[in-house]
Amino acid sequence: MRRSKGTRQGTRNILRKKPRERGLIPITRALQQFEEGERARIMLEPSVHKGQPHRRFHGKTGVVIGKQGKAFVLKVSDGKKEKKVIARPEHLRRVE
Repeated sequence: MRRSKGTRQGTRNILRKKPRERGLIPITRALQQFEEGERARIMLEPSVHKGQPHRRFHGKTGVVIGKQGKAFVLKVSDGKKEKKVIARPEHLRRVE
């Protein structure tokens, strides 16, 4: 059988919720706003598929450099490279 090559391939543990956390997220998380220059951590939300960045960036911290529609553009270092990641606010957490 051919191996799956989808974007969520190999995410069985990353995208698993604990039984008490299952279901939809609070609406306030989807309405979060971030300012340019603010730091945000990328934490993938499994129940929301739209605006989900690649699993490689799960747990990484980046700097917000702009907005694109409802999503935010973050600058994240991936090894020695700087990359732009576009993610909706459901997948972002504020870093204090």
